[in-house]
Amino acid sequence: MILAARRLGAVHLALLEAGVLVDYAIWQPDEPDGVGDRYTGRVTARAPALGGVFVDLGAASGFLPDSAGGKSASEGDLLAVRIIRAAQGGKGPRLARAPGEPAGRPGLDARGPGPIGEFRALHPAAPILAEDFELIARLRPDFADVEHAPSCFAGIEEEIAGLTEQVVHLPGGARAIISPTPALTAIDIDAGAATAERGEKTGLQARLNRALIPELARQIRLRNLNGAILIDFAGMKASARPSLAPDLTQALARDPLKPRLLGFTSLGFAEILRPRIRPPLHEILP
Repeated sequence: MILAARRLGAVHLALLEAGVLVDYAIWQPDEPDGVGDRYTGRVTARAPALGGVFVDLGAASGFLPDSAGGKSASEGDLLAVRIIRAAQGGKGPRLARAPGEPAGRPGLDARGPGPIGEFRALHPAAPILAEDFELIARLRPDFADVEHAPSCFAGIEEEIAGLTEQVVHLPGGARAIISPTPALTAIDIDAGAATAERGEKTGLQARLNRALIPELARQIRLRNLNGAILIDFAGMKASARPSLAPDLTQALARDPLKPRLLGFTSLGFAEILRPRIRPPLHEILP
């Protein structure tokens, strides 16, 4: 089920699976982030140190890496490109070559699906419910089956509000403290009340961490944490933590962005790389 509601001038979107919130996005129809948009662009300069070329898109400039089709491009070339990463952090959009021929001059050729289209692509049969008729009118040209559902966010408002909090409560009384930095996001797991359980210490710590991994992966997706992510699991010796890799890999596989578990550091931190397509929620929400 896909829910849509207006909040403070933007459209907030929620994706539910079996009644559970699994993804969340903020969409500004009048100022889209451009992800998925197709452009005709003109190469303006090569940047050897960056491994790519800068491309004039008409109203903006983007960067086309050599690895995404920029290696054979020369200054002045017209190219068909699409945006694969939104402009963020003071940098313009990231581009990739698109199939087909470019148009006559730099400019937008076609809009991408946007977050709501991406949610629908994941679940083609999912109903779309919108809180107000103005929003329904906005969506109907692309989603003829959108339905009116006043207060459709009522059951998840509290959970959504919690997505801006640094502390996340996890199963068994544990909690995660999320600390974003410019270079990476650190997640520290505090066993908390879960340590009250009796049993053999090593096995108890392993069971605790395995039990919280699915919820931890869900929170990473909901908050759109991306780039480098380091997780410091509760207890467990550094040498024992790689045993969590199969559980963590399985939980991350449910994420459509396909984050990768790169391994565990010498200190025992799980090292995850999740594609940075749009800014994380903590950079968008107050």
